[in-house]
Amino acid sequence: MSFRNSRHTRHGLTLLELMIVLIILVGLIAIVGPRLLGSQKKADIRTAQVQIGNLASAIKMYAVDMKTFPLTEEGLDLLVSPPEDETLAKKWDGPYIEGGKLPKDPWGSSFQYEYVTDSSASDGGSSSKDTTSDFPHIFSLGPDRQPGTSDDISNQPQIDDEASSSSSTSK
Repeated sequence: MSFRNSRHTRHGLTLLELMIVLIILVGLIAIVGPRLLGSQKKADIRTAQVQIGNLASAIKMYAVDMKTFPLTEEGLDLLVSPPEDETLAKKWDGPYIEGGKLPKDPWGSSFQYEYVTDSSASDGGSSSKDTTSDFPHIFSLGPDRQPGTSDDISNQPQIDDEASSSSSTSK
């Protein structure tokens, strides 16, 4: 008879025990989930900032070789492929990006590039002495993938609305 008793031992969970485990798991996810999502958003923003910094460094290396920054129309493509003009292509010493391919931002969009300078109209764009105030604008469209919104991530500070709000929230 002892053989029969050992044969009927319990091997599974009852429905009540399973429901209790599920309720505990849902509670944990409800507590931890928002923190993890907030951390992911911060990590994506930081990744975009680092990528923009890397692109800015590559642009500086390009400018050292070419004596000027790429124009807006030429964009970041000149970091991975030489210019079509043969005399300029002789100066080009790229690719300036490791891997020879432009990165995408954390949201899968291409980085945007703008280089507008007043000195390009007056002296043919050959002036590259002041690169701090005359540095190209590199930016990500951010999570919403729309230009000109508050979630854009840039290598330049926001001038309009954020200048007044950043002075009150400066660290």
